[in-house]
Amino acid sequence: MKYAFIEANRTEFSVRSMCRLLMVHFSGFYAWLKEPLSHRAHEDRRQTEMLQQAWSDSGKVYGYRKLHDDLRDAGETCCENRVARLASLAGIAAQIGYKRRPGRYGGKPAVIADNTLDRQFEVDAPDTVWVTDITYIKTHEGWSYLAVVIDLFSRRVVGWSMQSRMTTDLALQALLSAVWRRKPKTKVMIHSDQGSQFTSKEWQSFLGKHNLDASMSRRGNCHDNAVAESFFQLLKRERIRRRTYLTRDAARQDVFDYIEMFYNPTRKHTNNGMLSPVDYEARALKLNKAGV
Repeated sequence: MKYAFIEANRTEFSVRSMCRLLMVHFSGFYAWLKEPLSHRAHEDRRQTEMLQQAWSDSGKVYGYRKLHDDLRDAGETCCENRVARLASLAGIAAQIGYKRRPGRYGGKPAVIADNTLDRQFEVDAPDTVWVTDITYIKTHEGWSYLAVVIDLFSRRVVGWSMQSRMTTDLALQALLSAVWRRKPKTKVMIHSDQGSQFTSKEWQSFLGKHNLDASMSRRGNCHDNAVAESFFQLLKRERIRRRTYLTRDAARQDVFDYIEMFYNPTRKHTNNGMLSPVDYEARALKLNKAGV
């Protein structure tokens, strides 16, 4: 395993330095390189490359659990423990931020809402529950950040925004887009994670002014917002990973094309009985008018 770690990181660090650190002789490492790899070693190498790509696509913030989901979406058969082992050997780890220095800090704490949604992802009417989240898209100009708002009834993306920084304004612009498009007549639950964009005073003020109720995932539990996570996986698998974006504007245009020209009006969704989100809503409206 030590030799595998050295091989995975030899482009970034000196082989001799890593050998000294891991207390192995460099001649043994080179002898190991010459030996024919077993089937398992070949699989380790192949899946490690997939993990590194998925980690890079996430902005190098995903941990082994989300990377495990990415591999399963790609058709790989592997358990979480194996992904955790390969990720550890390759130096892949979740981004958890910087530790704060001990001491007293001023200011009011972030506003955290209860997990009212509680994974009840099936709803009976549009504009009853929306979910929102943020993801990363790589371009040659740097990272671009995408916030989306999804209606749980049809899985339709009802609002989205892209910016070069992951700020509260990014999330607010996506939600404003959803409110402007849908103009809901009754109170809507909006479910998010506990990211700083969704716990700010600005976010809470917007919800209060637009008849929206907050619900939040439990800390560190991505499954509480599984629908938004699933959409991002689809977007990356079906579009982002098939492209190279020279500019943020090019990425934005392609995301527009995917959401507005393909996903919402055309892409069949198993949750909708193989209808697209737009067609599913149209059918529901027709049945409602018919009194069915």
